[in-house]
Amino acid sequence: MAYVFVYGTLKKGQPNYHYMMDSNNGKAEFVATAFTTHKYPLVIASKYNVPYLLNLPGQGHRIHGEIYKVDNRMLDFLDDFESVPARYQRTVVELEVKESAGKTDGDKMMPGSITEVFVYSTTTYQPDWPSGPTFDSYDAYGDHGLIYVCKEDRD
Repeated sequence: MAYVFVYGTLKKGQPNYHYMMDSNNGKAEFVATAFTTHKYPLVIASKYNVPYLLNLPGQGHRIHGEIYKVDNRMLDFLDDFESVPARYQRTVVELEVKESAGKTDGDKMMPGSITEVFVYSTTTYQPDWPSGPTFDSYDAYGDHGLIYVCKEDRD
């Protein structure tokens, strides 16, 4: 089992959350909400309005998201879904737990505790992305007005 931090379309209430809950992809269990201990640029980019976490520590904002405990099958699915290593890389990020879902198989992430988990970020991006608008939290239906285009709807 591994822990993964999701900050974009895989969060609860977002367009791709159903993939996290599809048992055909493996097992994912919500553990906690959290935010990065370091700042990163979270941008919405490409013609599909995809959220990208740029692997540029120290720039942007502390990013808010959700921690999930996943099995190896789900981790493999997420690697494929996130196009690792072509589009994203799975790296480790340090997080501060905001709210815990409680005990998970004997694990407990207490609010305020610091933990390290996997995250999907990118080092491959357009030169203007870091200087554009950045966000501390992603919502596909947010005030930014950038409508996310799901993979199945792309040409």
